[in-house]
Amino acid sequence: MRKSVAALAFLIVFAFLLLGMSQLRPFGEPENTEMDDYFLYDQEEGSQAHNQVNNIVTAILFDYRGLDTLGEATVLFSAVSGVVTVLRKVKKSGKEVQG
Repeated sequence: MRKSVAALAFLIVFAFLLLGMSQLRPFGEPENTEMDDYFLYDQEEGSQAHNQVNNIVTAILFDYRGLDTLGEATVLFSAVSGVVTVLRKVKKSGKEVQG
């Protein structure tokens, strides 16, 4: 019974993967949208004129997604601080105690 349920689940997941793969665009042929034109080509009202930055990756990371980038940096700093706190040795009254 368990093997048949596992096989059925595998077939369902595999079918969804095949369906998803059949809907993908060919590699190297992305769909051109208005946002592409805004970020890459529009010199008068686009991203370059708005942000005064020549590098579009820098403009997106620091101007449009600045708070998100700051949040990610905060999460990474908190994780490193937590690991260091857990793995360090604490000295108490001359004796080393792991805590």
